[in-house]
Formats: sequence, C-alpha cells, structure tokens
Amino acid sequence: QVQLVESGGGLVQAGGSLRLSCAASGIFVSINAMTWYRQGPGKQRELVASMASGGSTNYADSAKGRFTISRDNAKNMVFLQMNSLKPEDTAVYTCNARFKTTPWSPLFDAWGQGTLVTVSS
Repeated sequence: QVQLVESGGGLVQAGGSLRLSCAASGIFVSINAMTWYRQGPGKQRELVASMASGGSTNYADSAKGRFTISRDNAKNMVFLQMNSLKPEDTAVYTCNARFKTTPWSPLFDAWGQGTLVTVSS
C-alpha cells in the first residue's frame, strides 16, 4: 500500500554531516507521523526523530541539538539532517510512516529498507 525508499546514507568522518531522505509512494489518503529509527551493531532499534503531519517533533536525547527532522508533505517526503556525527551514530537508519488508506481506516505502518550510516573516528 505504501512504499518507503530511503537514501543518503554513507560513510562520514566524525564531526561530519549527512542528510537522509525518505520518499513515500503508493495508495493512501494521508500520512500521519513520519519517523526515523536506527539500529546500531548489537543494539536494539531506537527512535531517532519523529514528525507529525502538523509539524510537531520528537527527538531522542542523543539526537537533540544535532539532528533535525523535516517534511515536505506535498512530496510525501521526510528528511533527517544529521550534524556533528559521532561513531556511536553508526547504524542502519530506517524510515517509518503511519498512514490511512481511507479517511475512516485505522492507521497502518510502512517501513523502508533502511540506509546504512557509518561514522568513522
């Protein structure tokens, strides 16, 4: 129903920046929250940043002050600007979208395939 495709991952030195993008396509009438998660080596998946359709945001403590989430609702895209990257930010970053297929449907979840971010020291 909804496909999410991430891009923008890669290898960066500590202190550097990356911008991740996630584009949603498919059949839906609305997308509510769009969220970035990450899973580092040997770690559980954790929420990095989330943005509701109205613009309110939520960040993990580790992301506050360094990462910025933004959305282009017209293009059904979400972005994650990551600055001052640290080796501990190394992870697979995955996009999630909560969407409705009709105005009366429940919310469904869609997940991207993930994009790898590697931060070298």
